[in-house]
Amino acid sequence: MDIRLEQLTRIAAATLLVLGCLLVLQPFVTALMVAAIVCFSTWPVYDWLVRRLGGRRSLAALAMTFLLVLVIVLPVALLALTLADTATPAIEWLRDTFAHGMPLPPDWVRDLPLVGESLDSAWRELAANKAKLAELMKKIAPPAQQGLFKAGLLLGEGVIQLSLAAFIAFFLYRDGEVLVNATREAMKRLAGELAPGLLVTVGGTVQGVVYGLVGTAIAQGIVAVIGFAIAGVPGALLLGFLTFMLSMVPIGPPLIWGGAAAWLAYQDQPGWAVFMAVYGFVVISGIDNVIKPLLISRGSSLGFALVFLGVMGGVFAFGFVGIFLGPTLLAVGLSVLDEWLKPRLPL
Repeated sequence: MDIRLEQLTRIAAATLLVLGCLLVLQPFVTALMVAAIVCFSTWPVYDWLVRRLGGRRSLAALAMTFLLVLVIVLPVALLALTLADTATPAIEWLRDTFAHGMPLPPDWVRDLPLVGESLDSAWRELAANKAKLAELMKKIAPPAQQGLFKAGLLLGEGVIQLSLAAFIAFFLYRDGEVLVNATREAMKRLAGELAPGLLVTVGGTVQGVVYGLVGTAIAQGIVAVIGFAIAGVPGALLLGFLTFMLSMVPIGPPLIWGGAAAWLAYQDQPGWAVFMAVYGFVVISGIDNVIKPLLISRGSSLGFALVFLGVMGGVFAFGFVGIFLGPTLLAVGLSVLDEWLKPRLPL
């Protein structure tokens, strides 16, 4: 009886200790997971740097940390500042435009198939009725301001989380081998003979998802900048960066190139508007159907539903970094579950 009581006491003490550690680390869990995934995915680059620097791990870790800040943290911070600077002028421009009345629709709007006549008449009705325009602006302006404000907060929170993740990444790079060995030992005790297979599965899944999401985002951002520059859309670099960031959201890029096509149409450039719409659909969004499956298939099968649920749920759970973190965690969870179930399936 005394032995059982002693065992229960030890279990209770260990449980309280684990819970206490989790409570202490809870504010940093998101940054820890982001740092771990980024470090694991970029480990070959760090390993190459260590060899080039003569085995000086701390110096290589510091170089990788600065690289992460330059490539990840700084662009998101610039995007947040740009959004903050342009949000109010954009709303004011809309108010001024609506106050002075909308211009009449171009002639080609009426010639659009199916919706041309109805769109033309609705546009002309709005252009002729300033009171209705003012009423429409009153309905549009507050939600637009709130949406831009929330987007700015989300990006600001993302900058903080990514900065913290970059700081943590330095120590994960520097002490990575020790941590990997400790993880392997812990997995052996928890999963027994399944541990080697689980580690391989998790590693392949993380690399596949990260390379798929980031690789596709980079490719879409580059071709988007080229398309915007060809069509003469102002702010091509900024719009390309927005395409890069939103490419991890399944419906993200069409919001950017579709908006650019609409702007060109509004500027009475129907030819360039059609070019932008076709280029966006075939090239920018088409990359998502070619490069992403090719890269992700190396580690895991990631379908549309999984990406969508991962992104949306990730944003709600982790904020801005959830765009990247959510799909990765879901893919890892499904891969681990599949690996666990394999030995139990009948032959």
